[in-house]
Amino acid sequence: MKRLVLALVVAAILVPAASALDLGNFPLGSWFDANWDAVWEFTSGNIRILAPDGTEHFDFDKAGVQNWKIGAGADGPNISFDCEASGKSYKLSKPLTSAAVILEITRPAEANYRVEMAKR
Repeated sequence: MKRLVLALVVAAILVPAASALDLGNFPLGSWFDANWDAVWEFTSGNIRILAPDGTEHFDFDKAGVQNWKIGAGADGPNISFDCEASGKSYKLSKPLTSAAVILEITRPAEANYRVEMAKR
């Protein structure tokens, strides 16, 4: 009986932690996409797209992501993932020599999108 209770406590702790996005060494903070007047917010367990006033447009942790990859190259840390809910693929990279973040979006029905977002 004690083992069952212990197993349930451990499961209750691990399940919420497993649902958060692991950003690895990718820097936390906010960057501004001036083309769409959107703020990309990177926290320890999530990526969200916000309006400048803080209104949430999209929450990737809630929507769910697929093919999540974090890495680091000669040009700095990067994240790539697909999101079935948005129908798009994303790549974000943080150059070592700049405060900006590069956002690249692959969109099946539209031209691909690339923007350098300023640190906010």
